[in-house]
Amino acid sequence: MSIFLTLTVVILALICFIGEWFPVDITAIAVMVLLMVLGLVTPEEGISGFGNSATITVMAMFILSAGIARTGAIEVVNELLLRWGGKNTTRQIFAIGIITGPISALINNTAVVAVFLPVVEDWCKKQGVSPSKLLIPLSYLTILGGMITTIGTSTNVLASGLSEKLGYGAFSLFEFTKLGLMVFTVGLAYLTLVAPRLLPDRKIKSNTITTDYDLKDYVSEIIVAPASNLVGQTLRKSQLQRKFDLDVLEIIRNDNHFPQPLADKLLQVGDILMVRGGKECLLKVKDEKGIELLSDVQFSDKSWERDLSSGEESIAEVLILSNSNLIGSNLKDIRFRQRYNTTVLAIRRGEELVRERLGKVKLRFGDVLLLQGPKESFLGLQTSRDLLFIGDRDLETFRRDKAGIAVAIGLGVVLAAALGIMPILVSALLGVVLMVVTGCLKPGEVYQAVRWDIIFLLAGLIPLGIAMDKSGTTVWLAQNLVAIGGNLSGYWLLTLFYIVTSLITEVLSNNASVVLLLPVAVEVAKSLSLNPMAFILVVTFAASSSFMTPIGYQTNTMIYSPGGYKFLDFTRVGAPLSLIMTLIVPPLVIVLYGL
Repeated sequence: MSIFLTLTVVILALICFIGEWFPVDITAIAVMVLLMVLGLVTPEEGISGFGNSATITVMAMFILSAGIARTGAIEVVNELLLRWGGKNTTRQIFAIGIITGPISALINNTAVVAVFLPVVEDWCKKQGVSPSKLLIPLSYLTILGGMITTIGTSTNVLASGLSEKLGYGAFSLFEFTKLGLMVFTVGLAYLTLVAPRLLPDRKIKSNTITTDYDLKDYVSEIIVAPASNLVGQTLRKSQLQRKFDLDVLEIIRNDNHFPQPLADKLLQVGDILMVRGGKECLLKVKDEKGIELLSDVQFSDKSWERDLSSGEESIAEVLILSNSNLIGSNLKDIRFRQRYNTTVLAIRRGEELVRERLGKVKLRFGDVLLLQGPKESFLGLQTSRDLLFIGDRDLETFRRDKAGIAVAIGLGVVLAAALGIMPILVSALLGVVLMVVTGCLKPGEVYQAVRWDIIFLLAGLIPLGIAMDKSGTTVWLAQNLVAIGGNLSGYWLLTLFYIVTSLITEVLSNNASVVLLLPVAVEVAKSLSLNPMAFILVVTFAASSSFMTPIGYQTNTMIYSPGGYKFLDFTRVGAPLSLIMTLIVPPLVIVLYGL
């Protein structure tokens, strides 16, 4: 009965993960609660994931990564990219790999992409290269770089914890570095030599960002006529924006431009309001007494851009991050304009471009928002934990004087663990304390740095592994797999587990794949008197090999919209890479670790 109940919970979890009706961390917590309600785990076992060494280590690594990024230590490579990359795509991808690969081995790859995304976009503009040629390689190379050390990804840390729980010991820091470097080298060779022929060559972003969003039919000017009842009223009291679902971007009066905030600005006869709205909304304005739509005004690309970013005004793009508090909310509910003192002109979501009824659109991870507002407001956005500013960053927002200290702390954490002076958990927590004490991070930034969705995901999934073990589900699944594939050689079994894990990772989270399949793989190995460590490593590597979709791995989602990609672009470039990994990882594991 326990096996049946556990499998039922597993199936329900898989359906919820695939259906994406709820965020993955909420699904994981629901699974944890259900396991306790059904009596499959005790309350202590149910909440044990929150105190698990893997969970705490992952949390500490997020904070350490934020400390290094917050000081601008990684930004110095911008000049290296410009110097080494040139204008040849092959050389550019190689330069990105040589720089980001080693960094991703020691810093969470999501943080690496967050830092390098605006750097690469800026680089593309300067070199006249389409971002679609470089952003998929950026994501894939950070994924491959994360496989070099145990702390490269949360999946590696979780697999290390499971290995220890199963009796095979936690991974040392460089447990699979030799394998990881080989895999990274092969992946870099593919992305450098083959991928440029498969990557799309979307149009290069124009110098006028608004042209890329095709907004000319959605931004117009209206003039307040003498007969208008708007005269003498503030924008707030006039209800103009609410009545016509418009955003007033700027007020022009006698050649003077008044930027945001505008809610309490008194309107006068002859005021010209630059507004953004849907086509239907702009047409309704025509019928309003006392308001004239300047439909005969023809904006050239350059003059229009200049109007939108005149004086103290500016326009820029921001990306919704995976741990953003804005996800699931719409612009109206969170009062986006008041909160950030900027106006959203359009939303790019993968292949989709949203320009109407923006206030009612629920925000998602990976959405790119085109914003217009005062330049001072964009300085504040550069330090936001919810949004990634895509553009030239102000160096004053970094603590550059602390960069050397942050790097030294990071290296100290790595060396202490590598030399066996202390466990990685202890050295990482010590590094967190030092980041705060030395001023690399402020106390409040410690909490902001943590990817709480990942922490809750891990905490919710670990009890599922306990339930599978206690109920005998892991052994039952292993026995059935042995019965089905018992005649297969060790190599083909490793290959089978690699394929299954990588396919499940494309539709689930990589951490869920490890929790579900790693214990089963170990049981299969034990039943057939094979080396369990070989199966542990194959599952661990396969769980991070998500190359075929933009939703299988978070770094893929981050570059989906900025690169102007289509869903199948990832499949066209990622499928051959996944096939190569399937062909080389199992035999390399056998050669290096035995079978």
